[in-house]
Amino acid sequence: MAADYSSEGGRATASPDRALTVLGLETSCDETAASVVRLSPDGEATVLSSVVHSQIDDHAAYGGVVPEIAARSHVEMIDGVVRRAMDEAGLGYGDLDGVAATAGPGLVGGVMVGLSFGKAVALARGLPLIAVNHLEGHAVSARLGQPVDYPFLLLLVSGGHCQLLEVRGVGDMTRLGTTIDDAAGEAFDKIAKALGLGYPGGPALEKLAETGDGSRFDLPRALLGRKDCDFSFSGLKTAAARLAQTCETDQQRADLADAVQTAIARQLSERSDRALKAYAEDHPHRLFVVAGGVAANRTVRATLQATAEKNGFAFLAPPMAYCTDNAAMIALAGAERLRKGLVSDVDTAARPRWPLDEYSALNDPTHAPGRKGAKA
Repeated sequence: MAADYSSEGGRATASPDRALTVLGLETSCDETAASVVRLSPDGEATVLSSVVHSQIDDHAAYGGVVPEIAARSHVEMIDGVVRRAMDEAGLGYGDLDGVAATAGPGLVGGVMVGLSFGKAVALARGLPLIAVNHLEGHAVSARLGQPVDYPFLLLLVSGGHCQLLEVRGVGDMTRLGTTIDDAAGEAFDKIAKALGLGYPGGPALEKLAETGDGSRFDLPRALLGRKDCDFSFSGLKTAAARLAQTCETDQQRADLADAVQTAIARQLSERSDRALKAYAEDHPHRLFVVAGGVAANRTVRATLQATAEKNGFAFLAPPMAYCTDNAAMIALAGAERLRKGLVSDVDTAARPRWPLDEYSALNDPTHAPGRKGAKA
């Protein structure tokens, strides 16, 4: 389960004095995405194209993502999405220096589609293949908006993951804290479903909360006595789901939505505050990056920005278009890996689980490793 997905043996590091152009593919959940990104010698990223086909309509009737439907849609859409990305970039395959594809974590049926397409392009065109960790894509996504120097402290907060990491570069990250049960994005979605909101639940709950007053609800606060940087959202999720059953009016539902959003933002802030203080003791370069789908929530973003500034950190989040799943972040991570000579073999397998800090995930797990491997 700890197999290395990059290999330097027999591979020359890409020349540092020329730009690298990489096609990125992302199919880990319910978006089929392709992007072409150019990485300059000084590390500046230019997005030449970014195409995302959303499957929201395919899954809305089920209230969540159905893996089989998602995988079939990826098969049907990926060729056209890639063709459009290449056309919008104004390039042919001969202009590429490599092809990067998400190899995990995610719904493994979908991951296999994008990774297989990437392998086919790499073999047909004689290009390097770069297997990218989807979470590493989120970790570097802030660099799509402006140049960002390593290292930095990262809060990666999405539908499936909630982690605090020290990021020193691609392939070089240390976990400082992680969720011991549910992710923040999962809590948003499950509580939204309990409130009878549509799919996707997170954005629907945020919209409903705009007209709410959450002060009338008292929701539990988790891990207040713990001295680490871990998260827990299961208690909040259960309590809010039960309260949702008591809401009889639209205003009551709006009030609960606001209370939930405030509670999630508060816990993210409280645990990040601990990490910021610990990180500041050893790092003069104080930058706090928040990435992942939940980073698109305006209340969460504003709360975390205030926490960063209180601790003397600069705050940065990716442009909204690159918070949720996209292929530009995969292309950028692939280009950075290619520059370091970190490329993959064509027998690379898709992984349903793939921690960024695999050492910590295996030696200090918050979830028991199963047949799919360590989770986080």
